[in-house]
Amino acid sequence: MEDKRLTPRKQKILRAIVDAHIHHGEPVGSKYLATDVQISASPATIRNEMADLEAMGYLVQPHTSAGRVPSELGYRFYVDSLVRQYTATRSEIDEINERLRYKLTEMDEILSEVSRLAASFTDYTGIAFKSGVGQVRVNKYDSVYLSAKEFLLVMMLSTGTVKTKTIRLSFPLSQEDLRRITEAANIYLTNLTSDGLSMPVIMKLEALMGASGAIVHPTVKAICETMSEVDTADIKVEGVNKLLKYPEYSDVGELRDLLGVLEEKDRLMDVISTQATEESDGIHVYIGAENASDAMKNTTLIFKDVYIGGKKLSVGVIGPKRMNYSKVIDMINRLAFGIDRMFNEEPGLPEPKDKY
Repeated sequence: MEDKRLTPRKQKILRAIVDAHIHHGEPVGSKYLATDVQISASPATIRNEMADLEAMGYLVQPHTSAGRVPSELGYRFYVDSLVRQYTATRSEIDEINERLRYKLTEMDEILSEVSRLAASFTDYTGIAFKSGVGQVRVNKYDSVYLSAKEFLLVMMLSTGTVKTKTIRLSFPLSQEDLRRITEAANIYLTNLTSDGLSMPVIMKLEALMGASGAIVHPTVKAICETMSEVDTADIKVEGVNKLLKYPEYSDVGELRDLLGVLEEKDRLMDVISTQATEESDGIHVYIGAENASDAMKNTTLIFKDVYIGGKKLSVGVIGPKRMNYSKVIDMINRLAFGIDRMFNEEPGLPEPKDKY
């Protein structure tokens, strides 16, 4: 919601302070701002405006004699209303496209590569997260007879991947029995989520298989295990060492707490999944205390959602509140668009033009 107290001049001063603080990492004073031709006001006027912005909660004065730095409210208004559109260079765009050129097939590979790309292009810690939403289905089954007590089940999943399971039996199985259970699976077990593999469906298959009904249970068990493996939430983090270059993490205790979140997958997945509940086609930006973890009170989390084969993947970065928001937002948008274009025949994301 727009703050009507923020006059155009106050907005220019706030944006100039955030830009300067992001670039230099130091408090910003009125003398520095007086050199900005877009503000065109005396140092005294600028000081009064800065005092108003501080009273309104948009700026903080770290020391009595120092300039001001943005507060979390100041960063939030900057991200929502003031941040300038970052223009990626041709070489940056070409590099993103080149590194996304090879289509990966396994979600684990996708997460690892995407987190590396996010870290590389932004110089912050990259993250890639997939949620377990219970929507994985098997589109087609095939099988290979290995021996009288062993066969290979081949499953073509809705995610676009192919999974296999070697099923070992305690009883003999003929090639004809394997052909029949494979045919029945393609009729009754395709396009079902794990919840759809219910007892009535299993009983129907057992009835169809007759004297060979014992094959149904180990087959369905293998299918459920595969769905669970593919549909489990997972997260990849890359470039944690990049945090060490920022003075915001010079406090050893705070850095240790943050690293604890990043190193423990379950904790970090909880943070992101808690904040990813809101459906949005745009960028998610969480600044400082807006994050769901106290260990991230001096940290900004930015990510965007992409859908691959019906599964949601989130790509983003973690870094200090003093972040180059315009560049990060543009790069995450471009990465998301590139991933969407590569894995989906009809891209659902618009080509990056605007910051949101």
